[in-house]
Amino acid sequence: MAALADTDGKAVVCYGECLIDFLGGRNADGSLAPFTPYPGGAPANVAVAVARLGGRAAFLGQVGTDMFGDFLADALARYGVDTSPLARHAAAPTSLAFVSLDASGERSFSFRRDGSADLAITASDIDRLWPAQSAFFHHCSNMLTDVAIADVSAHAVARAKAAGALVSFDANLRPALWLDGKVDRACVDTFARSADIVKLAREELEFLAEGSADAYLDSLLSSGVSLVFITDGAAPARVKSRTHDFEVPCPEVAAVDTTGAGDAFCGGLLYALSRLGHLPEDRETLQGITTFAAACGAHAVTRQGAFPAMPCFTNVAAWPFD
Repeated sequence: MAALADTDGKAVVCYGECLIDFLGGRNADGSLAPFTPYPGGAPANVAVAVARLGGRAAFLGQVGTDMFGDFLADALARYGVDTSPLARHAAAPTSLAFVSLDASGERSFSFRRDGSADLAITASDIDRLWPAQSAFFHHCSNMLTDVAIADVSAHAVARAKAAGALVSFDANLRPALWLDGKVDRACVDTFARSADIVKLAREELEFLAEGSADAYLDSLLSSGVSLVFITDGAAPARVKSRTHDFEVPCPEVAAVDTTGAGDAFCGGLLYALSRLGHLPEDRETLQGITTFAAACGAHAVTRQGAFPAMPCFTNVAAWPFD
């Protein structure tokens, strides 16, 4: 097992959307149950997970100056995330998501994001807000949903690489956010190939692969990606690098809300990597950090909401280092 770096953890910068998840469900008669607001947004969830575990996390993005933006800015700060890179747009509204849960905790989404503040962020905003320290940079595909915001995201990735940060990309595909519900596969693939670390759900891998999943994973690694993690709900998580390909079991838990599971996995992974200080190559260390990440994801599904479901260090008994 590799030794920890002589540091309290390198900074993880999470870029993208921060929004309100209005969480609800259906009554026995099929009618909608009341919705409860929770702070969320995939990269914001990852930032909160890193911070709650004890790491250093910053959120780079934009919300409105409305009551929802106030709620999110306060929540990020309350959970220990550095909000100095968080912009507030004077006119554009904060994004909203309505999340309906079925009996097993699985989700369906309805988004209110047209003309939202997160999509109004610009390349000059990225330059102005860029944190002084950015050892890891994490983002996902929800900031690729039109050409303009994809260009801004490309600028952010380039800025991260210029700063020497390792880039983490979670596909986190939400077709409802794309024009006519059609994800631009080529765009997502391009950003995946520009990352050092890629996290995919099994169905996302199948979508991007358009055929052989193994051939696609090999092509990612050949293009410069160092580590790929594939999650599949409660099934084992798969780890693939240029020298290793193995699975790690996930803890068995009773799922209440699966909203933040993948984000908690990413947060646990990035926290462990930030403590390690580099990307590991040996199987033992890779297995340890993946076991930790899987435990973080499992904890998240036992709680409702996104931010509140992210684990604290004491919630996870799978820390791979002494």
